[in-house]
Amino acid sequence: MNIPDSNLPRIVIIGGGFAGITLAKKLKNKKVQVVLLDKHNYHTFQPLLYQVATGGLEAGSIAYPIRKVVQNFQNFFVRIAKVKEIDGENKRILSDIGELTYDYLVIATGSKTNYFGNKDIEKHSMPMKTIPQSLNIRSLVLENFEQALLTNDEKERLSLMNFVIVGGGPTGVELAGALAEMKKDILPKDYPDLDITKMEINLVQGGGRLLDAMTPKSSAKAEEFLQKLGVKVFKNTRVTNYNGKIVDTLGELKFHTQTVIWSAGVMGAAIKGLHADAIVPRAERISVNEFNQVKGYKDIFALGDVASMVSEDFKFGHPMMAQPAIQQAEYLAENIFLLMDGKESLMKPFKYNDKGSMATIGRNKAVVDLPKFQFSGFFAWFVWMFIHLISLIGFKNKAVVLTNWLYNYIKLDREGRLIIRSYKKKNVQSFNQEEQLPDS
Repeated sequence: MNIPDSNLPRIVIIGGGFAGITLAKKLKNKKVQVVLLDKHNYHTFQPLLYQVATGGLEAGSIAYPIRKVVQNFQNFFVRIAKVKEIDGENKRILSDIGELTYDYLVIATGSKTNYFGNKDIEKHSMPMKTIPQSLNIRSLVLENFEQALLTNDEKERLSLMNFVIVGGGPTGVELAGALAEMKKDILPKDYPDLDITKMEINLVQGGGRLLDAMTPKSSAKAEEFLQKLGVKVFKNTRVTNYNGKIVDTLGELKFHTQTVIWSAGVMGAAIKGLHADAIVPRAERISVNEFNQVKGYKDIFALGDVASMVSEDFKFGHPMMAQPAIQQAEYLAENIFLLMDGKESLMKPFKYNDKGSMATIGRNKAVVDLPKFQFSGFFAWFVWMFIHLISLIGFKNKAVVLTNWLYNYIKLDREGRLIIRSYKKKNVQSFNQEEQLPDS
């Protein structure tokens, strides 16, 4: 990897997501050598991926070069690499660009789509965890309408215009709302020779309510907003299979569609090589103690989505969202130096500060849960926009996103609906193979 030898302790961070970037900033110009490894040279602001998928934003506006974040950091090195295995006994990692030893290792690899072992769903549905995947969805949605213009088969046309989103969490709810707004304001003008009223947006949730991590009040309000936008909501409906044409459920309900977007579950993106008892079965998250130390290791840590810190309040680990990842990284930045100095007894156990959660359903529609109260509607939508805007990295990204939002709001338009590269369903691949060149 061509990392120079140093007499400083070497901290290797795997992953440039919210946890990895936060930790990197906290280690700026400290008396350590830091190496950050990621598959990409950019950080992705994942909460806005759905807007890339629906043409509201271009990919470049929610991505930021990792090297620009750390360009003034001393003793800091960035490498584009895919880490294949961890050798904890010899304190080294193995990657596709070589090996590297470490003094302290931080795993912040995030999460990946969970298909619950269903290979047909994995093969034929569309995930949305990365920028390339969002661009694939954008291309496929638009290509469906182009194809619908060409076919004389009414069933084929309806299948092309029927969209099924599986999973009623924030991703599914926000994506359904964005597609509904496209149906209302944009697609009738783009495709005047298609009867856009026949377009269907189906949101399928396995549980009894949408946004089940939020309060019942916010959940009910979100469902009301979606239904007013024309989204068909199916609760207590479990998808069992999808063959590329038909979605099967546990009941008699079936959907004839050529587009299924899968947001029904995520799992940790763990790395091979750790002790077997350090990996939580099925969830693929890494078991950590209250200091984010991986079970069975003193010098390996895990942060964010990939970390499972079980407590009385969080029996399955903390929610797989940005805030736990950011806060864990901030704690670790202090604790790791205490560990280095032999002051392990002074390390602070992690305590999650739940600042609330939110989801937007569309123009002037959002729900917000704060620790002591909840609200919805226009003000919630404004708060959602403000929080997401200030959370973006880089002034230019903030300015571009704000400008796009203002334009979209005033003109009722989304100019990012471009098919830069063609995307065909036969190209749908598994999580580990899905990366295609983004067209940002």
